[in-house]
Amino acid sequence: MSDRDRQRADAVYEALLQRQGERWVEPRVERTRRVLELLDDPQKTYRVVHVTGTNGKTSTSRMIESLVRAHGLRTGLFTSPHLERFTERIMVDGEPIDDAAVADAWDEIEPFVDLVDSELAANGDAALTFFELLTVLAFVAFADAPIDVLVLEVGMGGSWDSTNTADGDVAVFAPIDLDHADRLGDTIAEIASVKAGIIKDGAAVVSARQVAAAESVLREAAAARGASIAFEGAEFALAQQRLAVGGQQISVRGLAGTYEDEYLPLYGAHQGFNAALAIAAVESLVGGASQPIAADVLAEGLGAVTSPGRLQLIGAAPTVLVDAAHNPHGARALVTALRESFDFDEWGVVLGVLSDKDAAGIVAEIAPVAAHVFATAPDSERAEDADAIADLAEAHDLRVSVHRDLADAAEAARAWAAASDRRAVVIAGSVVLAGEALALAADEDWKAGWNE
Repeated sequence: MSDRDRQRADAVYEALLQRQGERWVEPRVERTRRVLELLDDPQKTYRVVHVTGTNGKTSTSRMIESLVRAHGLRTGLFTSPHLERFTERIMVDGEPIDDAAVADAWDEIEPFVDLVDSELAANGDAALTFFELLTVLAFVAFADAPIDVLVLEVGMGGSWDSTNTADGDVAVFAPIDLDHADRLGDTIAEIASVKAGIIKDGAAVVSARQVAAAESVLREAAAARGASIAFEGAEFALAQQRLAVGGQQISVRGLAGTYEDEYLPLYGAHQGFNAALAIAAVESLVGGASQPIAADVLAEGLGAVTSPGRLQLIGAAPTVLVDAAHNPHGARALVTALRESFDFDEWGVVLGVLSDKDAAGIVAEIAPVAAHVFATAPDSERAEDADAIADLAEAHDLRVSVHRDLADAAEAARAWAAASDRRAVVIAGSVVLAGEALALAADEDWKAGWNE
């Protein structure tokens, strides 16, 4: 890839960053639809698996994509946010999109963006946003690739999210919990109602086990759309899971077959449930939930799964993990995984949270396993102050220190953990912080061990 192509792609991202973020704009999907109509609806040129939920969306999406690709189909994967570079959000056949391809796609859409922005201004409406345009950019790039199947992660919610301009053949629901209450609703039922908006007429719906209020909403929405619906624990299930080197062995009762002792190279009980959901989604897409996934295809698809920034091992001697865990539900899953998948007596938690997240809820979930909290702040204008994180931790009688940035916090945490082979470090609380940690670990080669 040439320097010129990289410069062109970086310029696209800079242009997107000039746009408003989603939280300042009223929910709307028609504006994205208008741009796509002008571009001849590129999102209708491939099959779509549409994924929503509160936690586990990205991991589940990555598993679905890997399984579909193992079938020999050309895949697209659209997820957010990115950890290090924005091209990670638009994956083609398992790799971030080429810089030249993303720049060429922008050149295609730019004239229509100006046109729609002018129409919006004439109506006194806000211009197209960062995420609306990123969605359009991805849809065009995937059509140009071209791909056979797009695994499409919702940005926020469902019904009015810009990704809902695509028609999902399969709608996938990861666990639904309270998050973005200011935009999606104060109750799980209200949030589920917004997310259920991705169910299309005659689609296949697969869902993780949900609380009763969410399940009821999803069942009603599926019935109204003439869609089939299957829930984990009923129509399909994670039958068994046990620890294995570098991950776990799982057995899954699928919609069309039973799969025994499959290797999944990810830690955490929740990832086993995500895998069961992904298998049911792929059975629904390929063969209409009537034919099992071939053994070699399943082994290849699951074996190749990665989930960057999700319980990812980034340092050795001392052990350092990174996990995005940016809401209480994610923090709860992290704590369960630390207890069940690792054998350490004390965890040092490097914690940095964005100000629009439930920091108190995250700290409350992490408190039972945290021997020492190294409070810091992600490199973001939206970062919660490190002192505020420290105050929340101290309220749980935790040992706390405050650090100006991740580099300082990580150095202190690794030094603390290096003092005993029964200690380890986890960096958590924010996707932004997770991205910083991946870059820092690579730059300082944390896998080579601690050097004072």
